[in-house]
Amino acid sequence: MADITDGEQHLMQGSGSKPYVLKNTGGVYSCSCPAWRNQSIAIERRTCKHLRKLRGNAEEDARVGAPASPAPRPSASASGDAEESSDKAPPLLLAHAWQNDVDLTGWWMSEKLDGVRAYWDGKKLWSRLGNEFHAPEWFTAKLPDFPLDGELFGGRKRFQRTVSIARRQDKSDDWKELTFVVFDAPSEEGVFEARLERCRQWMEKHAPPYASWHKHEPCRGTEQLRQELARVEALGGEGLMLRQPGSRYEAGRSHTLLKVKSFHDDEARVVAHLPGAGRHKGRLGALDVELRNGKRFSVGTGLSDAERRDPPPVGTVITFRYQELSNDGVPRFPSYVGVRIDAAPFPASTATDRKASRA
Repeated sequence: MADITDGEQHLMQGSGSKPYVLKNTGGVYSCSCPAWRNQSIAIERRTCKHLRKLRGNAEEDARVGAPASPAPRPSASASGDAEESSDKAPPLLLAHAWQNDVDLTGWWMSEKLDGVRAYWDGKKLWSRLGNEFHAPEWFTAKLPDFPLDGELFGGRKRFQRTVSIARRQDKSDDWKELTFVVFDAPSEEGVFEARLERCRQWMEKHAPPYASWHKHEPCRGTEQLRQELARVEALGGEGLMLRQPGSRYEAGRSHTLLKVKSFHDDEARVVAHLPGAGRHKGRLGALDVELRNGKRFSVGTGLSDAERRDPPPVGTVITFRYQELSNDGVPRFPSYVGVRIDAAPFPASTATDRKASRA
């Protein structure tokens, strides 16, 4: 059977007048046909009859697993936040946003890494949804046989590059650009300080080549917190994480872990591509997206030239940042961050509110 080289594309004639475009991007295969676009599962697990015709059923089954079934639809809160519902999803501790009336003096403070959450189960790395990261053996060398909670991190302002590497399935050398930064040991007994110390001791003793522990420092009060937030954001960082001293590890959202950022972020589903004008004529102008609650708007800033030429497919879940919500609940000044590979996909909403806001 034939195949597509990484970065290349293949044209295949379907029933219509225009051929379908099959691509391989970092080991993630896609097709422009409706059957591939409209699946409510992660893009790296999608397949279609055109990819199977080109690559063969055995190759596609080995790549995506067979048979591939749609992921269960997650429940959504009023804020549009969805929790994981996969049986394979690791029991991760998730954060709440900091409210200004909570005094964080004495809490453990660290930079919020703008990467991809990853869970090491002692043998493999897994996403928040329970999808395996196909990391090379040399990348996970010398990691312990007990679970670790951390982030695949490629550096500040490199979120999209980190995502593109993490979702590769060919165990490429691109993984050398990433580090597994560890900030907890979920299965270890004891309070947070003891678990973090366990991480530190292992990393310093065994020196895994592509892993490190995430340093924390005590917060001395709100003034220092805001100064540190300004410093991190000025360097291109996303924000801060605050961990309550003496806290246990618990699955799900907990007020013992708080995130502090100047901007909000959320997820949305791409529902259409809006054509550009002026200097963007002939390529993408903005992404028409909707939240889990059905609110629909467009995101036109934050997109690179490459992303405007080859935008995220319809049905893709993206992350965006915004300043605040309007009175109608629409994000103001949304800016594209990147494709989410560790977020539960969701189908199109049946909500009748289709009020759009141009970015």
